[in-house]
Amino acid sequence: MWQGVLLSVQPRIRLTRSFDQRSHTYLGYSLKVRGRVGSEAREFLVAVGQGAHARHQFQAGATVSGDALPVPDARLETAEFYKVSKLKVGPPETMDETKPPPWRGVPPPLEIYRERGHRRLAAHTFQQKCWSCIWGCQMPVEMIIDQWNPSRRRYRTETFCYGPLSCRLHQAGPARTVPGRRGMTYTEEDWVDDEVTSRRGPEE
Repeated sequence: MWQGVLLSVQPRIRLTRSFDQRSHTYLGYSLKVRGRVGSEAREFLVAVGQGAHARHQFQAGATVSGDALPVPDARLETAEFYKVSKLKVGPPETMDETKPPPWRGVPPPLEIYRERGHRRLAAHTFQQKCWSCIWGCQMPVEMIIDQWNPSRRRYRTETFCYGPLSCRLHQAGPARTVPGRRGMTYTEEDWVDDEVTSRRGPEE
């Protein structure tokens, strides 16, 4: 049993890398909660599906409670718990009237994130400024090191921004490298982000 107040709601997306190729799996949403897990008071992340968000329209400030299971493989999730049952959601305790960024409120459907595309976001910027923004996303990354031997995999976490291109808080951080077979590496340059967000204007 867990319960508490929602601190943030962000998309739950998994990234798979294979050298210079990447693909996304759109799983649902990640709820950051300040409350209790059993008798322990702390902050924690709960994974929910698209259907739950469509029904409850999660947003920061809402009270939430339910049952959940620990995720089976922490390398593939940033959340600690998933498969939520007996979910109850109350209205937001307070309305956040702070002018964005960061952007709060109810996150859009996952299709919107897919259409917008993301930019690289420095991990320290995410942790300090963007952890509560609906456009921020912390993704578990599964890297296939050798496509001829798919069992060779590595795991890490990367942070991204789906927000307006003009956001004053955004900092890309260093380019990311992806390991490959026989010691090769691929560096994901800025043009990749520029290409996937090229359909948007500065304020979009």
